[in-house]
Amino acid sequence: MTELSLFPLSGVLLPFGRMPLKIFEQRYLDLVRESMKADTPFGVVWIRHGGEVGQRGRAAPELGDYGTCARIVDWDQLSNGLLGITIEGAQRFELHKTHTRSNGLVVGQVDLQQPTAATPLSEEWLSLLDVLRSLETHPHVQRMNLRVDYNDAWQVGYTLLQLLPLEECLKYELLGIDNIEGLMSELHLLLNQISGED
Repeated sequence: MTELSLFPLSGVLLPFGRMPLKIFEQRYLDLVRESMKADTPFGVVWIRHGGEVGQRGRAAPELGDYGTCARIVDWDQLSNGLLGITIEGAQRFELHKTHTRSNGLVVGQVDLQQPTAATPLSEEWLSLLDVLRSLETHPHVQRMNLRVDYNDAWQVGYTLLQLLPLEECLKYELLGIDNIEGLMSELHLLLNQISGED
């Protein structure tokens, strides 16, 4: 078991995926400072129910059973004065229990999963790579400075899943898939549904 500071979000972070965040709460400013100073990851976990911002008198949000370690790969002060960071997903983790520090930061007891082993991209998955490459031409995606190994099916699958405009609950479900064949099959089905094919 490992203790990991958590950043609950209404969005799902995938391994190899990148996500921009605006940081304004003191507990998360502290988390970012500690993470950057010690070069350590923190955990991003999906909020099933409840809000991201804790308020007195409101119940704590209900968190998912698993999440993704995150590292800060870029940061900047935004025009509105807030701190903007870009995080990148790393290995997955299983969340067992949580407690809340005095400053409101949620800390979890987690089991870190082994990082995915690079898996060759088979010919049947090349259409997914084509979709990813087309998405990478979008200016918003280009600003993320993605670094994808197109020969690794896990990187192609997770990065594509991060970028697709899907419900977060669906992204969370697919994050829980442990085998690449299952992940790529689900992505094929989803893309067929989006494009209107049977």
